[in-house]
Amino acid sequence: MELAYYSDYAVRLVNTEEPVRAKDALTSVEAVRELFGANQQAARRTTEADVTRFRAVRARLRAVFEAADGGDETLAVDLLNSLLLEFPVSPQISGHDVRDEDGRPDWHMHLADHPSNATAGYAAIAAMGLAFHLTEHGVDRLGLCEASPCRNAYLDTSTNRSRRYCSDRCATRANVAAYRARKREEAERTGRSAEAAQPATADTDR
Repeated sequence: MELAYYSDYAVRLVNTEEPVRAKDALTSVEAVRELFGANQQAARRTTEADVTRFRAVRARLRAVFEAADGGDETLAVDLLNSLLLEFPVSPQISGHDVRDEDGRPDWHMHLADHPSNATAGYAAIAAMGLAFHLTEHGVDRLGLCEASPCRNAYLDTSTNRSRRYCSDRCATRANVAAYRARKREEAERTGRSAEAAQPATADTDR
């Protein structure tokens, strides 16, 4: 599995909630199972109790992104370390029956979780993936969308560390809002300048 695949577990879970809009997509067993993607074996372990447990892990993962986005590297790392301690994984070499051109297994590193429930398994992979991303690319690569009121989590993989939005849609919306704000400011400045340039009106009652 690729590193990006593991770290995406954390992003997918965090973005099931939009706190500012008071929206939460994590309301059923089916919604939790969808987060596992192709890992259907793990998804089948999900029960009603996992809905509440997933929400608790989601809040902790969002706190990591909030700390990173706020520039508090130490807090972000401490919060992530607490998740890693609580939800451990074991690295294993796996072939998954995939063969290369010579018919040999396509060996690669795989994170094997040993969960007591579906939440523990998902949290272990999400935390480890996020830890890999953080140590490889830096804490400042964990961000929250600047397009108010979105605040979705994202992982910055840009070459110049310039990402500020979770999606092209949010980037476009933010740019349009900024453009309109500039136009309003220009119109207000023009209006004030025009008023200042008008000559004083004579008092005809004198």
